[in-house]
Amino acid sequence: MKRLLVSFVLAALALSGTATAAELEMTTDDQKTIYALGLVISKQLAAFRLTPAELDLVKAGLADGTANTPKVELETYGPKIQPLAQLRQSTAAAEEKKKGQEFIAKIAAKPGVTKSGSGMLMETVTEGTGASPTPTDKVKVNYKGTTIDGKVFDSSEKHGGPANIALTQVIDCWVEGLQKMKVGGKAKLYCPSDIAYKDRGSGADIPPGATLLFDIELLEIVKPATP
Repeated sequence: MKRLLVSFVLAALALSGTATAAELEMTTDDQKTIYALGLVISKQLAAFRLTPAELDLVKAGLADGTANTPKVELETYGPKIQPLAQLRQSTAAAEEKKKGQEFIAKIAAKPGVTKSGSGMLMETVTEGTGASPTPTDKVKVNYKGTTIDGKVFDSSEKHGGPANIALTQVIDCWVEGLQKMKVGGKAKLYCPSDIAYKDRGSGADIPPGATLLFDIELLEIVKPATP
């Protein structure tokens, strides 16, 4: 709880000003680092889904706390912060799942799309001719991940090119989908939240309960290094 309170206050610090990055003077590494700190910590407020009016309350709490003139008792309301975040996160996840279910239903009706028992949809773009990986393999892939509204949240191109990924360290949808592919193949995977990041989401880019889309090209199955 103490760590959450500290993070909450720091996030409020990051958001309490009205100046934009363009209006701030950031000429030194320290200034840029402090600004980056604000960006990182502010993401912790995502679970609260604050309205503009609620954000004003955060700013007021920061100002009153700094002046030591609190309007509520922290001992009473501090312990309620985490339950509120959890409630709002679960509400957001339910809303996101409903949108995802509607999206999946539309995609499932497309010709050439197959559905597995887990709920994963798969659309083969190019048939591969090589071997298929097993759940314990490491693979080399090109990939792009998007949300159902088309926002790209990650890609191999963003990281400089093809990525080597162990199937023991990825979401269930990838494990299942890649086993259905062959080296040289390309496919689209449509992943409901239950086989993606579930109700927890991932950072600020993947909401709780989100259905995700992945374009994957399986380049090779990476052989273990010889001792």
